[in-house]
Amino acid sequence: MLHKPFIQFQTILLLCCLFPAVALQTLTAQPQPENSGPKLVVGIVVDQMRPDYIHRYWNKLGNKGLKKLFKNGYICANTQFNYVPTYTAPGHASVYTGTTPSEHGIIGNTWYNRNAGKNNYCTTDTLVRSVGGSQTVAGQMSPRNLLTTTITDELKLLTNLQSKVIGIALKDRGAILPAGHLANAAYWFDGASGNFISSTYYMKELPQWVQQFNAERQPEKYLLQNWETLLPITDYTESLPDNNPYEAPYAGQTAPVFPHLLPQIAKASETEGYDLIRATPFGNTLTKDFAIAAIQAEKMGKTPGVTDFIAISFSSTDYIGHQFGPRSVEIEDTYLRFDKDIEDLLRFLDQYLGAKNILLFLTADHAVADVPAYLQNLNIPAQIFEKAEPVKQLKTLFFNQYADSLVLTYINSQIYLNHNRITQLNLPLQPIQDEAAAFMLQVNGVANAVTATTLAQNSFPDWRRQCVQNGFNATRSGDVAITLQPGWIEHEYTGTTHGSAYRYDTHVPLYWYGWKTPKGKQTTRPVYIPDIAATLAAWLQIPFPNACTGTPIEELLEKP
Repeated sequence: MLHKPFIQFQTILLLCCLFPAVALQTLTAQPQPENSGPKLVVGIVVDQMRPDYIHRYWNKLGNKGLKKLFKNGYICANTQFNYVPTYTAPGHASVYTGTTPSEHGIIGNTWYNRNAGKNNYCTTDTLVRSVGGSQTVAGQMSPRNLLTTTITDELKLLTNLQSKVIGIALKDRGAILPAGHLANAAYWFDGASGNFISSTYYMKELPQWVQQFNAERQPEKYLLQNWETLLPITDYTESLPDNNPYEAPYAGQTAPVFPHLLPQIAKASETEGYDLIRATPFGNTLTKDFAIAAIQAEKMGKTPGVTDFIAISFSSTDYIGHQFGPRSVEIEDTYLRFDKDIEDLLRFLDQYLGAKNILLFLTADHAVADVPAYLQNLNIPAQIFEKAEPVKQLKTLFFNQYADSLVLTYINSQIYLNHNRITQLNLPLQPIQDEAAAFMLQVNGVANAVTATTLAQNSFPDWRRQCVQNGFNATRSGDVAITLQPGWIEHEYTGTTHGSAYRYDTHVPLYWYGWKTPKGKQTTRPVYIPDIAATLAAWLQIPFPNACTGTPIEELLEKP
């Protein structure tokens, strides 16, 4: 005798066989789980941006660019880098790995390689070749020197490589390091050819859309025009006078003043090809246009249930800031134009996917110091640190004592000692390190000097030495790290630079916008750069990068 449940099962099975279309329709009609993440994450790093710029230029900004992020997004107003040196490569790496150079290994744009006996550029890779450019060296780049995973890597791993990840910048390091090890592509600018290029690490040839973009010769068009101010020159009251002694003129100029006649400057410049565009605001516009083209051509954000990630770095702000300083008309005009670039990008994203389907963050890889000569004229302590002479004196001191200078090089405010020679002379390393540190402490402008041994064996309560320790990688860093006095920089008389643990270099903006972002709110509690990747991981339910030391920003994760 058959039981009633068995008869019911046979009946259902028979109906499914007789009416497969009905059965299939019933199954596919079931509601599918809604994708809980954004369709596209847009990471924006502005090279050399101080958070006070948006406030200083507020009345001249439009309402649909940076102000839109500020008013409709979430602002972390006290965001800091927690290591030194605050340079471009470590900055981009730290944003995306969620940790500091002590872990991810990108301790500078360049560092000394003891094994090779020469300096090592952060993204150099001689195992690959250029794709799309005219120079082999310009394309011999990859993320192999990055020791950890990035948030973009973890996104790729989570989705079984279905997510698309692309990095874009004028600078190779600004595109490659954020995109991580598993990126679909990273594209950077080759000044010799005027093309966006890549390397064989990512692809064998440029996609058709990149070839088409390059064929439009946009850099050439920009460099055939002059750089004029957007507003009458008298309106730039937030900046120093256009003609002042703190700025470096372009090649062929007698004074660093507007208008900047780009065709003449390019002709007089020693730089090759189209590199001049880097030091104009049009480099940012070119980057923006290329990023939009990438999103469209690659259909980023269009795969159901998959989150894609585009990492964009705007490099021209850094070139212009170094040359003219943070209080120049040039930097103000650059940010007014950058505001329009952000407006264009936001307009495109809103039309392409809608703000609720994108998650955008904007930060910087470092800020910048004031020009020391300008501060000096205001009776504020500041000066140029002339590194060559004290390093020469240290070599002489060691030579007189040990018949050898024992110093290999000085880079990234660090002294590298010759370990092999010290071993040959049967000398203990730590006392030599201590002696070098003690000597450097006597040099005018040096605030502190700490040895590698001390950094390895101790933890520190004070902020400056914590930053040195967080930026120190045992296998790549030197033997003695020095810290300069506030306002002191290693640079020329005109223009400025960055790299210190002081707030003028470490304090950067951090804006969040779009998907699930609280609108019109901000926090002034301390947030550190590694917290960005940690927040993205927690928010999007992605595994944390494998060496992440950041902490999620809880205010962003709270349900409204």
